[in-house]
Amino acid sequence: MDLDAFRGLLTPRGQEALGAAAELAGDDPVAAVTRLRKTYDADLTSAALGQAVLRRRAREKFGADADLMYFTPHGLEQATRREVADHRARRIPAGSRVADVCCGIGGDLLALARAGCTVEAVDADPLTAAVARANADALGFGERVTVRAADAGTVDPAAFDVLFADPARRTVRGRTFDPLAYSPAWPEVLAMVAAARAACLKVAPGIPYEFIPAGTEAEWVSHRGEVKEAVIWAGAPAGRVERRATMLPSGLTLTPDPGLGPAEVGPIGRYVYEPDGAAIRSHLVAEVAALVGGRLIDPHIAYITSDVPVETPWASRYEVHEVLPFSLKRLRAALRERGVGNVTIKKRGSAVDVERLRKDLRLSGKKFTTVILTRVIDRPFVLVCDPC
Repeated sequence: MDLDAFRGLLTPRGQEALGAAAELAGDDPVAAVTRLRKTYDADLTSAALGQAVLRRRAREKFGADADLMYFTPHGLEQATRREVADHRARRIPAGSRVADVCCGIGGDLLALARAGCTVEAVDADPLTAAVARANADALGFGERVTVRAADAGTVDPAAFDVLFADPARRTVRGRTFDPLAYSPAWPEVLAMVAAARAACLKVAPGIPYEFIPAGTEAEWVSHRGEVKEAVIWAGAPAGRVERRATMLPSGLTLTPDPGLGPAEVGPIGRYVYEPDGAAIRSHLVAEVAALVGGRLIDPHIAYITSDVPVETPWASRYEVHEVLPFSLKRLRAALRERGVGNVTIKKRGSAVDVERLRKDLRLSGKKFTTVILTRVIDRPFVLVCDPC
C-alpha cells in the first residue's frame, strides 16, 4: 500500500470499501477479492482487504480500538501493546507537551494523548506519519496530536516538557539488538535525551548495561510473563532508582534493596522458583530470592531454590521430584517410570537443543510434567518438576 492508496481509504468511498472488506476478511482471499472488485477498483480493493486483515491481527495488541485504527504490516509488528503504552504514559505528568520523534503508526502517541498529554509527533516515512495522523483522528484525539513527516533531528527537545523516542530497531537485514544500529543512530538519540528537560527512551529489553546513560532509570516491563520492552527515564519522570522491574497488568514494581547483598548459593531444595523475566533483566534476582527466602542453585543462573513454598507474583514455583546429572538415557528412564507422555521443557544455562531432546525422549505415557535443564557449578543437570 502506498500513500495515495491509503488516502483513498480515508474518503467516503474508501470507508465504504473498508466496511465491506471487514465482512469478508475471514473468507477465502480469492473470493473476497472477486466480490469487492465488482464494486471497487483494484487499488482500493487491495488496500481495504489489507487493512481488514491487519485490524483483525491487531486486536491482540489494541483490543476494540483495532477495528477503528489503520496499520502497516511493519508498523503493527513494531507497535507497543496498549497496556504497556498506557503504563508508560501514566508516568508522564498529565498536561505535558511531548515530542514523539519516532511515532510509527501512533500506538504510543495515542497512549500519551489518552493520559492527557499534548503530542507533537514526527516519523521519517510519509505513509507511516499519515497512518499515525489517521489513528489519532479515528480515536478522537485529533485536537491533542499533530503529526508530520520529518526526521527526528528536526525536533528541538528543549522546546517540550518531555521527549519520547522509540528509535527503529530494524535494518535491511531484519531486527537488530545493537543500539549502535538503531535509527536514529544511538549517539544522536543520546544527544537529544541530553538536550531534553525530561525523556522517555524506549529500547530493546536486551540492551547492554553499558549503553544506559548515568543518572537515568532503566525500567524493564513484562506483560503476562513475557518481557516486552525496556525504557530509559531521564529527568522528572525518573524515579530515585537506577533499575526497576514492572509487571503488567498488575502494575507491581520491584526495585533494588540497597541493604541486600548477592543472593546465597546452595543445594537444590524441594522447590525451584523461576523469576519473572523483568526481574531477571533488571538484575533483581537477589531481591526475588529474598522474597521467597531462597538461594541460587548456581551463582550465574537465575533459578532460585528453597525448602518451603512461598507465594509471590515475582516467580513461578515448581516442586522438584528428581535431580539428575544430565543424561538422555537417565532422563528418559525417569520420565517413563513416572508414566509421563507430555513435557514442558524449560532451560537456562543449558546448551541442549530442546526440540531435538523432545523427539529423542520418545515418550508415550499419559501424565504431564516439567523438565528444567540448567547448570549447577558448571555441570549440566536436569530437574523433573511439577508446576505449583
